[in-house]
Amino acid sequence: MEAVRALMEQYWIRKEDRELYGKTKREINRFRKFLTEQLGWNLISNERILKLEKIPAHAESFMGITEFTEVRDYCMFCAILIFLEDKEDGEQFLLSELVSMLEAQLQESMEIDWTMFIQRKSLVRALKFAEKMGLLEAFDGFSENVAGGIEHEVLYENTGLSRYFASNFGYSISDFSSYKDFETEPVKDLETDRGHFRINRVYRQLAAAPAMYWDQAEDPDALYLKNQRQWVGKYLDEALGGRLHIHKNGAFFVMEEDDCFGEFHPREATVSEVTLNICAELRQRVEEGTMKKEMNDCICISSGEFGEILEACRKKYGCAWSKEFREMQREKLEIVILEYMRSWMLAGTEDGMVWLFPAVGKFTGVYPQDFLQREEEKHG
Repeated sequence: MEAVRALMEQYWIRKEDRELYGKTKREINRFRKFLTEQLGWNLISNERILKLEKIPAHAESFMGITEFTEVRDYCMFCAILIFLEDKEDGEQFLLSELVSMLEAQLQESMEIDWTMFIQRKSLVRALKFAEKMGLLEAFDGFSENVAGGIEHEVLYENTGLSRYFASNFGYSISDFSSYKDFETEPVKDLETDRGHFRINRVYRQLAAAPAMYWDQAEDPDALYLKNQRQWVGKYLDEALGGRLHIHKNGAFFVMEEDDCFGEFHPREATVSEVTLNICAELRQRVEEGTMKKEMNDCICISSGEFGEILEACRKKYGCAWSKEFREMQREKLEIVILEYMRSWMLAGTEDGMVWLFPAVGKFTGVYPQDFLQREEEKHG
């Protein structure tokens, strides 16, 4: 189980991490069938790295590179990968050489102007992420200095790991124009084993995302999950440890409180506590009949209504929140909470409306009354 968790939690495991690399390599054969058949993921195992290519069933916003803030960051990083492909392992190069290649590589898709601070910051973020992942190493100089001007020279060395960074697909993606093409391409060919791909899709969603939702009772993925719930839950528990919960319009693979790994919700952070309070408030309103669910078990309200619910929770529980959240302006509080809820598939936004997903009624939390009284006395 620890081997699969390590591969799930990390992008890859480098041989330099000798203890984890050795332990994972020894144990991984026990779970190879689960990884390659149920999940349908490619497992790379060589003398340099162990990597599980975790291609999701459906792309979600929280699956991006957290260090990147602009599309431009991704463009520059991809160009860096292309540049490193032509370098030998251990070959050194100067930043100026890389910059010249970036200008030529990206000129058809975006305008490059290194006098603009935002573009230099994008380059810094891409370089720093490449260093963090071990794709290159700075031998003389610092990538951060590039933010002050592109004339700052830096000497880098290619580690050779870049050839393992990008995922490999069994089909051409040169004509893709949207991330959705990655979801539809594998099932276009009539000869594709659609049933096997459905199995992969269900396991991937449960293993790599906070929730699996469906709108209709006849959804093929939902039907498979309900019919095979015993086996799906068994295989996931054996490999990752946890319990499969299936509801009317959603399913969740839930870890035990004292046996979690990776990022988890709820955690010891005010934003997590506030979200639990909001979910409790929403559930109470549904039970009282003052708020109604749609046929798919979702709730749709306006942004203004969501803001009012936030304020109601702040009035009721605010004394137990951190000072930052007690005093945060309503508009900012709404942005922070919605971003967190989106990242855990609790909510979504569309055309000024807020969609609250089924998990809202499942993961709720309130403070004990005596605790609230003590906090009220503490803060006056």
